[in-house]
Amino acid sequence: MPRQVQTFREEYRAQAIGPGYRGWAHFAFTSLVCLGGIALALGRVEAVRTWELLGVPCVVALANGVEFLGHRGPMHHPRRGLRLLFERHTVQHHRFFTHEAMAYESSRDFKMVLFPPVLLLFFLGAVATPLAALCFLLVSANAGWLFMATALGYYLAYEWVHFSTHLPRDHWSARLPVVRFLRRHHQVHHDPSRMGRYNFNITFPLADTLWGTRWKQKREQQRRPAG
Repeated sequence: MPRQVQTFREEYRAQAIGPGYRGWAHFAFTSLVCLGGIALALGRVEAVRTWELLGVPCVVALANGVEFLGHRGPMHHPRRGLRLLFERHTVQHHRFFTHEAMAYESSRDFKMVLFPPVLLLFFLGAVATPLAALCFLLVSANAGWLFMATALGYYLAYEWVHFSTHLPRDHWSARLPVVRFLRRHHQVHHDPSRMGRYNFNITFPLADTLWGTRWKQKREQQRRPAG
């Protein structure tokens, strides 16, 4: 591990991770709240019709685009009113984890991998619930519940996939083809020379592919001036 990364990690742990922080409790809170919300929403769906199910891939595609734009935008470029996102992601997360040091060292490092619990509560109360209610009123009850389940499922997928990309290299999940692909995809993004240009998707690189920001070695070689 590069010395500057190790130094930053030690300083961050001393200054920003309190003695009462429990990484596995943080992971469990995120997982159980999302899974509970998904189960509650799906339990309310009754006699679902095909056209209502079509809303699920639409919500997934929309969420993938929001993930991409949020990551490419305020998480990597300071924006008025959103400076905290830039600080936490570019200034802290990308210094804590680089392409040469992707794995956490203990469960206390989960604080630098997972979104803060308050962000999940904000997402649930200020984003997912109002939009689900709008679907409920304008489309159907099933559409509202399916929106809620899909939105929470995507949030959880983001957290779990991101978590898997920062697991130790010898973890059993690294042998799964999908996880191995996503780990490589995210590792490219953690290269300081590429993080502002490539691989902004975490869950799956749909928007990266559509916007042409999915890293390919050939493309980077073509960008370099000849000679």
